[in-house]
Amino acid sequence: MKRKIAAIMAADIAGYSRLVAEDEEETLRRLESYRAVFNDFIVRGSGRVFNTAGDAILAEFASSVEAVRCAIDVQESLRTRNLAYPPSRQMHFRIGITIGDVVERDGDLLGDGVNIAARLEGLAQPGGLCISSSVYEQVANKLSVQFADIGEQEVKNIPNPVHAYTLSIGGVHEQAEVHQVRKAREKGREGASWVRTAAIVGASVAALAAVAAVVTGVVLMALRHSAPTGSGTSVTMVAPPVEEKHAEVVVPDRIPFISDRDRADVGALYLPAPDYKALAVSYSRIGMVTGQADAETAKSGAMENCRRSLEESGLKDNTCWLFAIGNTVVYQGGYPPMPPRPWFRSDPSIEKPFNSMDVPLVGDRTRSWIEKNYPSANKPKALTLSPRDNAFRYRGASSRDEAVRRSLEGCGSVAGIPCMLIAVDDMFVVPIPATMKVVGFFHTTANALIEPGTRDEVARRLGGGSSGWSAVAAGANGLPGVAVGAGNEQNAIDAALADCGKRDRGCRIIAIGPFSVEAAEPAKVP
Repeated sequence: MKRKIAAIMAADIAGYSRLVAEDEEETLRRLESYRAVFNDFIVRGSGRVFNTAGDAILAEFASSVEAVRCAIDVQESLRTRNLAYPPSRQMHFRIGITIGDVVERDGDLLGDGVNIAARLEGLAQPGGLCISSSVYEQVANKLSVQFADIGEQEVKNIPNPVHAYTLSIGGVHEQAEVHQVRKAREKGREGASWVRTAAIVGASVAALAAVAAVVTGVVLMALRHSAPTGSGTSVTMVAPPVEEKHAEVVVPDRIPFISDRDRADVGALYLPAPDYKALAVSYSRIGMVTGQADAETAKSGAMENCRRSLEESGLKDNTCWLFAIGNTVVYQGGYPPMPPRPWFRSDPSIEKPFNSMDVPLVGDRTRSWIEKNYPSANKPKALTLSPRDNAFRYRGASSRDEAVRRSLEGCGSVAGIPCMLIAVDDMFVVPIPATMKVVGFFHTTANALIEPGTRDEVARRLGGGSSGWSAVAAGANGLPGVAVGAGNEQNAIDAALADCGKRDRGCRIIAIGPFSVEAAEPAKVP
């Protein structure tokens, strides 16, 4: 047996027994699919799965940072997948992570490190994660996420209390973190501290001076360095549909639509400021006030500052929404649906210069808007679209990553479904089919032309291709053929048809890259 120090991740599904009791076959099928997501991100983080039992997953990493990054990526990806199911059938994992001394025996790991990770997983919210203080110390200044300090926790079969931190990623709306913070305060502790991360550490001396002004009750106007004038869309901007919201605390890195700099300022200036205070957001500006006489005055002041900032920037077609009162989120629009990360990965083999005439799935009116507004827009910029003839552009951001995020958020909030990034700066960043007509986004799990028992296989094979062109073919019996990593569109088509022809007849192309295409006549067999 060999001893070593490792970062241990433990995960299981909240309410798994209920899900199995309601529909065992469907639950087991999805568990296998979701495990494949875990495996993919674990391998990317240079980790390995060392045990699976029932719905549990145990993995080890050499790096705490990679373990936490993996957990966040997994939860974001699974959150998007869950959107396809009603709330009662959504499958939410809880994840716990610690660093500990473990014993390796026949590939399995044993010891306190494994036991503590499993106990921390029980403290996590469904769809979130819980880490030990030893892990927090390693990641606090390396990842731009905000953990809640829930203090020392008594956990089963562990003799000493475990100091823990939690992170809610939005899998389900629960009040666990707020509950734990209040409980800590009731016990006479100093209170769970909301820790500012690396995104806030770089706040300037001027920002620190502003904090002093806030403490004395000075109103903070909407910051002039908010998003540059630049969000735009081919549809009228309206508030996203109202959904039921439960109490949650403000986490700067989760506030939608606003700039990275504004997120940092919310953490550095707004969160530590005294009540009464409020925060309003729009697609391109924020407004906040602190130290007011009462909550109503704070609400009206934040909304007024947001609107004034829009008017000063010339963005009069934008709308402000009240996002928070105090440090509690009150925004009723819900977080915009987003595609899984990574949102953007440069791949020269599929990139080509942007041309509005090549943008798929848009009507003449939207195409005209794109042609007028996108090519001449300031960089960094990004263009996203939905299969519902919505397009959204963000221009003049502080970075390409910010332009991509804000464009996806704006498009998703208008369309009501995750949008697709198609262009960054002056290049298409997804393969744009030229040989066949695009008819929609390609979703493996819901495609009626693919035999249900093979859909997960198709998804895994497509997920394994990180570059080049891909294509999917389907035969008369729904058996698929898949090509990934091809050098061009035609090679991908030929390879997918050949792969399909090995197991079915009457094969035809149904997808190229991320798009569904109009199925052509079946390929003729010589």
